[in-house]
Amino acid sequence: MPESTDVIQGTLDMLILKSLSLQPMHGFGVTKRIEQISKGVFRVNPGSLLLAFQRMERNGLIGAEWRASENNRRAKYYHLTKKGRKRLEVETTEWRQRVAAIARLLEA
Repeated sequence: MPESTDVIQGTLDMLILKSLSLQPMHGFGVTKRIEQISKGVFRVNPGSLLLAFQRMERNGLIGAEWRASENNRRAKYYHLTKKGRKRLEVETTEWRQRVAAIARLLEA
């Protein structure tokens, strides 16, 4: 099993958008989702996550509201906006193109 690493530079926004496309969730939920789906390969720095949330909310990619979490604590839940869903589609397409190009280079 590969060693756990920080999320690759420039991909955190895409991973957050993908996580929120599944359902609205709070920051800890997003962190756990990324770690779970990557099977522990990626871990998210809480400071980086907070800055990404703030930037993405400011840019209209995500919205947020305060509500009770699963353990009855007040938590900020984030959700994907229409603009965020479009950005996710664009970033996913671009990411797949990059991955395919790298695969071709590695096979050459």
